[in-house]
Amino acid sequence: MDFFINILSVSLYEGLAYGLLTIGFFITFRVLDFPDLTMEGSFPMGGAVAAALIVYAGWNPFLATFGAVIVGTFTGFVTGFINTKLRVTALLSGILMMVGLYSVNLKIMDGPNIALLRHDTVFDLIGNVIGLSKMYLAVVVAGAFALTCLFLLNWFLHTEIGLALRASGDNEQMVRGVGADTDKNILIGCGIANGMIALTGAIVAQYQGFTDVSMGIGIIVTALASAIIGNAIFRPKSVIGMLLACFGGSFLFRLILTLALRLGMPPGDLRLITSLMVLIALTIPLFQKMARGEWVPPAPRL
Repeated sequence: MDFFINILSVSLYEGLAYGLLTIGFFITFRVLDFPDLTMEGSFPMGGAVAAALIVYAGWNPFLATFGAVIVGTFTGFVTGFINTKLRVTALLSGILMMVGLYSVNLKIMDGPNIALLRHDTVFDLIGNVIGLSKMYLAVVVAGAFALTCLFLLNWFLHTEIGLALRASGDNEQMVRGVGADTDKNILIGCGIANGMIALTGAIVAQYQGFTDVSMGIGIIVTALASAIIGNAIFRPKSVIGMLLACFGGSFLFRLILTLALRLGMPPGDLRLITSLMVLIALTIPLFQKMARGEWVPPAPRL
């Protein structure tokens, strides 16, 4: 029983923490239709900024985490600026930022990594108040951040600006036709998305006790797998449903990986499992249409 409780606790914490990452991915790739690869740089940047402010500047961990969100948001703005004002394609804008942020993160950390083991983190401060074990404390802290972001983002996406942002991804030409500024919407969307991704990096770095410049490698595949699994299984119809599906998909994805590791699968095989999960989730609609006898169009090339 303890074995399953431990697996569920680990998966729940990681599902909540990485669910914020998945929502950031969802905002750019699905809401804005903007293939932003900046997240491979903004995720470790969140951890780098939070760790540097805690260790080198002596900041309160909550303020350091907020500082990581601000820097991540600014990173998203820069990506949006390169695309909207410098007229570089969205994909290339993200690649340029992702590559450049690797060097920026090295400068922020003054090296490839920073250890946080002898410094207080948000987990330590909250743990001193409520006195839970590390695993349950992780679930509470990640859950608090997740609920706060979920509430704020659901509210924002129902505002006038949020509706315009959602419309920009669905039909940019129509939004331009009614006089709305789609460039502003892209800047806002990229900023919010990368702010949430940086928040995930800050939380993960403080929980694991260190941050590393390479911790963002493969994070796009993680977010993609979580988003696809959540959408395929829960089939959300509303904004809040889509946001909750990101957390649900993230939890299921982390649960499968945790089970695979606990059952003795080599860590090097996890990427193969991830690829298979994404492939299965992507092909579910295909087989459903084939079972109903519907025509399936060829896959787009871009």
